[in-house]
Amino acid sequence: TRFMTLCLGLINAVGYLFLFKSSAYGVVFTTEIPEIVTDLIVVVTLVVGTAFIMWMGELITQRGVGNGMSLIIFTSIISRLPGSIASSINTEGDFGMGLAVTILIIAVVALTIPAIVFVERAQRRIPVNYAKRVQGRRMMGGQSTYIPFKVNAAGVIPIIFASSILIFPYTVANFFSESFVGRFLKALFEPNSLFYIICYVALIIFFAYFYTAVVFNPTDIANNMKKYGGFILGIRPGQPTADYITKVMERITLGGAVFLAIVALVPNIMSASWAFNVRSFSFGGTAVLIVVGVALDTVHQIEAQLLMRHYDGILRKSGGKSGSLLRM
Repeated sequence: TRFMTLCLGLINAVGYLFLFKSSAYGVVFTTEIPEIVTDLIVVVTLVVGTAFIMWMGELITQRGVGNGMSLIIFTSIISRLPGSIASSINTEGDFGMGLAVTILIIAVVALTIPAIVFVERAQRRIPVNYAKRVQGRRMMGGQSTYIPFKVNAAGVIPIIFASSILIFPYTVANFFSESFVGRFLKALFEPNSLFYIICYVALIIFFAYFYTAVVFNPTDIANNMKKYGGFILGIRPGQPTADYITKVMERITLGGAVFLAIVALVPNIMSASWAFNVRSFSFGGTAVLIVVGVALDTVHQIEAQLLMRHYDGILRKSGGKSGSLLRM
């Protein structure tokens, strides 16, 4: 994984180098040293930065709480928020108009956050019963439980994949901005164009199903249930159980995918409805999804650590209040 990360970092570094030199950016490098040396410095710096960020993320994961890379992305988004608010206020020219627009955007983001939390924590619970069986002299099983399935099992991955694919033709068009093909591609894949929105929604739904199918295997769940004597009422063990779980996952994944598409299109909808560019705020639906998802995951891991330490303290103490609590 680390070597693949460095390879992707090298590809991105070379792509950014050409993008810096294109007419879209027009970056002029110094002529005091050969151009090949300057290009090599730029590429090596970007690749080394990728390796450094990867090392920092792994270090936070090992010695901290939560996923290190996700926390770095979370911190990056939050750190841009004050500057984004300031630029949004000054974008409109008129201070009063810019302030009103910024307050409106913040209000929409604040209303979006509870919906994201609700969907991120939503589950479809399938009840599972376990048959009683005799193991030695003890009677085992005979209890009921449930299997929780998240409505949005893919998280923010479908949005990232979809936006990464759609930004590629737009980036290529910047290299040929003077030609007819370049202008056509830029008009076709403009973020607010109808064609871009249709492709964006279709790719988000596709990758939601694709990623869920990659990380989720109904056959393994059905086989494990059958192995330990578990069954779903009205469904035969084995392949019928796997088919039932697959059908349930397909239904709830559609709801999660549509929700992801709506959240991702919030900046586009606002820009089309109102006469200003919401993207200048740089805190759109994808950023809110990442921030809320990482925050929820980190809070859950902190609660798990506190719960583990709390139980550890109860078990180590003897007598007094801890003993009475243990007996309860």
